[in-house]
Amino acid sequence: MISQKTIEEAMYEAMRTAALEMPPDVRAALERALAEEKDPMAQEHLKISLKNADLARRGEGLVCADTGFPLFFVKAGANTQIEGGFGAIREAAENAVRRNTAECYLRPTMVDPLRRSNPGNNIGPGMPKVELSFEGEGDGLEIIAVPKGGGSEIFGTFYRMLFPSDGVAGIKKFVIECIMNSCYAGKICPPALVGVGIGGTADLCMSMAKKAALLRPVGKHNPDPLVADLEKELLEAARKLGIGPMGSRGINAVISLNIDCAVTHTAALPVAFNAQCLVGRRWTALVSASNQIQLTGEIA
Repeated sequence: MISQKTIEEAMYEAMRTAALEMPPDVRAALERALAEEKDPMAQEHLKISLKNADLARRGEGLVCADTGFPLFFVKAGANTQIEGGFGAIREAAENAVRRNTAECYLRPTMVDPLRRSNPGNNIGPGMPKVELSFEGEGDGLEIIAVPKGGGSEIFGTFYRMLFPSDGVAGIKKFVIECIMNSCYAGKICPPALVGVGIGGTADLCMSMAKKAALLRPVGKHNPDPLVADLEKELLEAARKLGIGPMGSRGINAVISLNIDCAVTHTAALPVAFNAQCLVGRRWTALVSASNQIQLTGEIA
């Protein structure tokens, strides 16, 4: 049985590490972008971002100062057992975020939306966000911690209900417009990791877009060949917009474009767009039934 203390420690370590280390697939993508960019300003932006990542890894600051929204994506198996039941995951997440904030690995950015009051610990209704899903017959937990930067969420979130007659052409137009609107002037800190949701209900569509941006490794395509081809086409189109790192001239406004789909109503064609900033922060903690914790920057 997995103890609540183990879950708290796993969440704490995954979130702390996410604030300090750039995932290896994201770093490799930024290094490829640096090799491609010709504009001096684009090159300088990428060099500084990679240097910041090196400093953070050595304990000299964070990979990015805006640690934004504290998110946890938790996956359990059919045989997973937790001390106190699955409700204990929520308390563990709050304790982990409270500790990370007190130790300055997370900046206290969560405020009441109306009063604008700040509790100073990133804890409140809906935060930290914990999404629990079940998959397979295992007995452990997979915990992915994502400190999602505010800029990418504020300026990189769009939703539209298209007409079915708009079809794939309408989807392409929407996505390219979103990239242009979010990447110019460096609003979402590009090169961005972009997620697109197609289908489902409005909330499912938005959720798919966010998880496509946050939880898929750079370079991994949708298993549906039709969707994978659309991902490649849109990524190539983004490279022709003339927008580069942090809104400079260049070709790497986007380094990853991932699409997920769900069936939807015959009269509907919902499409959502969500972006993650260039540091792509996420880190995984694998927790075994024997309370062992394994941290990894890799993602399945």
